Amino acid sequence: MRILLTGVTGYIGKRLLPVLIEKGHDIICCVREKNRLTIHTKLLKKVEIIEIDFLKTPHPENFPKDIDAAYYLIHSMSSSSEQFDTLESSAASNFKKLLESTSVKQVIYLSGISNENKLSKHLLSRRKVEDILTSDKYSLTVLRAGIIVGSGSASFEMIRDIVEKLPILITPKWVLTRAQPIAIRDVITYLRRVLFNEQCYNQNFDIGGPEILTYKEMMLQYAKIRKLKRRLITTSLITPRISLYWLFFITSVSYKLAKSLVGSMKMEVVCENNNLEEILKVQPITYERALKNAFIKIKQNLVLSSWKDSIISSSLGLSLSDFIEVPNFGCYKNEKQILITNPEKVLQNIWTLGGKKGYYYANWLWKTRGIFDELLGGVGLKRGRTSTDEIHPGDALDFWRVLYASREKKRLLLFAEMKLPGEAWMEFKIDDNNILHQSATFRPRGIWGRFYWVITSPFHYFIFNGMIRHLAKE
Repeated sequence: MRILLTGVTGYIGKRLLPVLIEKGHDIICCVREKNRLTIHTKLLKKVEIIEIDFLKTPHPENFPKDIDAAYYLIHSMSSSSEQFDTLESSAASNFKKLLESTSVKQVIYLSGISNENKLSKHLLSRRKVEDILTSDKYSLTVLRAGIIVGSGSASFEMIRDIVEKLPILITPKWVLTRAQPIAIRDVITYLRRVLFNEQCYNQNFDIGGPEILTYKEMMLQYAKIRKLKRRLITTSLITPRISLYWLFFITSVSYKLAKSLVGSMKMEVVCENNNLEEILKVQPITYERALKNAFIKIKQNLVLSSWKDSIISSSLGLSLSDFIEVPNFGCYKNEKQILITNPEKVLQNIWTLGGKKGYYYANWLWKTRGIFDELLGGVGLKRGRTSTDEIHPGDALDFWRVLYASREKKRLLLFAEMKLPGEAWMEFKIDDNNILHQSATFRPRGIWGRFYWVITSPFHYFIFNGMIRHLAKE
């Protein structure tokens, strides 16, 4: 079947794409700019890409006609424009006009749960888009989700920023609002299973996890999983305006997104009863399980469970390593780069890191760090390496674990197994321009993690500078 996918550069779309390809569908990706489509090259070869801006006047004569179904995943919630609701309505109208000129049978739209009579601006906009997309020419299926939990989602990253940064939280009253969070993998499952399911035609369904929680309860569960002691004090003295600035300055979300989130978080988002779980045979996972999944070191969350074997053994030719990526949100980074003239020699230097050879610079400091790690009950440097010049995913390398190692792609990714108040990654890669990139990433756990990074930063400066210079030597 030929499936039209919009929003493929977004949080949901980029996770849905490999699932649809895996199911054997031919995918047409709609993007405003082709160079913004940053998906794996093996996936890129399996899709058709068309450049289109749904905010501009549509030209049906230039639009593909042989479409069986379409996903509408376009949202403007974090847009810099104050009139994001007008933009969303315009985009939906243009999309509908184009789709009505095709042979499409079903359109699937991911909307938001809206229980309240008085809705926030962005939830009201979502409901309006639902009305616009309704058509006599095709069947519309609407899935309404609340808080989506997954590494990279706005709600999850906001909660992570708040809990990680502040040991004592003076919070607005909206933290007592109830919601029904849902894991990203379950959202993807719902989106996939409603496709061509006639029981879902011209229907709308609320989708959520098995628990109803307040934002306060979600934050405390997060703190428990991360082993952080947190105290929440709720007060009505924090007005909506102050709440907006509170979110903006504490978290990494943009001002516009913070404004939309504050408006929505005052509204209860709890699923109304429906039989979708029974129709699709879906059993959503708990909020705690969703949080733990979000912290696995693999960006594409849905390959973690039942999808793992099918993705590895599929016709896509992708392995689990293709999705391994270092996190960005809430992390400290030390990044270096240097131009090299002999990539193969430099790659060999990288492939012989650790063990008896050491780290090419200030080895006495690495040995000292290993001793401290052993004193704290860690593994230190005593594990060494299993081979002097070969590295494979899963190998132990001193106090590192090899997550990814590919000479062909000229990339090595290590995860720290030393005792730390957080999580750490070390990555080396050589790009097509013969530039060696070296990056150290640290995701702190609470205030002690942040303090650790600050006091070790002076050492990082000359250790990492020296290491990349010596690695680059031929």
